[in-house]
Amino acid sequence: MIRLVELSMNIYFACSITGGRKEENIYQVIVDTMLADGHQVPTAHLSRPDVMSLEEIVDPVEVYTRDIEWIISCDAMIAEVSTPSHGVGYEISYALSRNKPVLCLHRQGIRVSKMITGNDHPRICVRDYQRTDEITNLLRTFLSQVHPSTG
Repeated sequence: MIRLVELSMNIYFACSITGGRKEENIYQVIVDTMLADGHQVPTAHLSRPDVMSLEEIVDPVEVYTRDIEWIISCDAMIAEVSTPSHGVGYEISYALSRNKPVLCLHRQGIRVSKMITGNDHPRICVRDYQRTDEITNLLRTFLSQVHPSTG
């Protein structure tokens, strides 16, 4: 049994928005697990069905500025990368440049960019899953190894 992380962390969740929403149920499992474990997820709204209507009214400069600030202040990033996304790739790269731990999750058998799977940065972890019930263990294992910032 995997021990729950004892400290609440600030976790940036990244997923495809404009590139496609076919993994939306997976996004919800990821975010709901983190929230249930007591973590803060400023991007939790990205997992919800109404995200397109919420995000389309926000100016692109505001989105960029907001998301960069969230990445800077996060303890870790969780990215679902089954659906290709320029934005998610950018966010992963930016998080790694800030030395943030990043977990990239994808469905087993999906072709994922070699820029992700071939990345040897010591703070990136790429894991696949076959069933949604595997996601919770993958998340908790990864997060149990993250040391949250203390301010």
